[in-house]
Amino acid sequence: MNRFGEEIIMPLLTVTNIVNIVEIGAEHGTNTLKLLAYCKSKNGVLHVIDPVPQFDVDGFRQRYGEAFKMHIGFSLDALTGIKDYDAVLIDGDHNWYTVYNELKIVEENAEVRGEFPVVFVHDIAWPYGRRDLYYYPDLIPPEYRKPYAKKGMEPGRSELLESGGYNLIYNNAAFEYGDKNGVLTAVEDFLQQTSCRISFLKSMKHNGLGILMSEDMSKLFAAELNQLPVWEEEYHYGG
Repeated sequence: MNRFGEEIIMPLLTVTNIVNIVEIGAEHGTNTLKLLAYCKSKNGVLHVIDPVPQFDVDGFRQRYGEAFKMHIGFSLDALTGIKDYDAVLIDGDHNWYTVYNELKIVEENAEVRGEFPVVFVHDIAWPYGRRDLYYYPDLIPPEYRKPYAKKGMEPGRSELLESGGYNLIYNNAAFEYGDKNGVLTAVEDFLQQTSCRISFLKSMKHNGLGILMSEDMSKLFAAELNQLPVWEEEYHYGG
């Protein structure tokens, strides 16, 4: 997600005047620092959700004060308790079940607030666009959990490699594509059933970034969106 910060995420947050943000998956806090500086400049709040943050949480609190809210836990638990946000960055557990249900929680909150927020979803391209990754396999209900193994992958090959390959230390689904498998599949399935009128933009470089926003917002900022390095644009109308 951090690789999209300067060219897509920060410019889009700025032109749409986003104030309060939720970041799902912070890891070392590299992107978190940029978001915190932005939120503080807007007198806004950054809610960070991560079960095992790999940065100095107390140090961030001392530096950014009320602009920083840390939620140590899993996204599907923590996100339901956060109500006031204008944007969400999803870069946590890269599997269909988690991403689909994160989007459903966002949708439920949008129905109460009256507007769908801007949502950034990382890893919509290879390797996890069409293949699940499970950081915590036991949290995924068995009916949504694919067979998996700590084995590597290579582009163009569905089955996992017996040795070597990309991301061989993670719990990767045994095959690519298929029903309810991968991050992009989760986004597409959500868009097919949502009652919200949503515009979906996507860039497929750097493992892929999807941007979901209300149709009204995409029209309002059409000129600014056309300046972003997004390869493809699709509109999905709910209701």
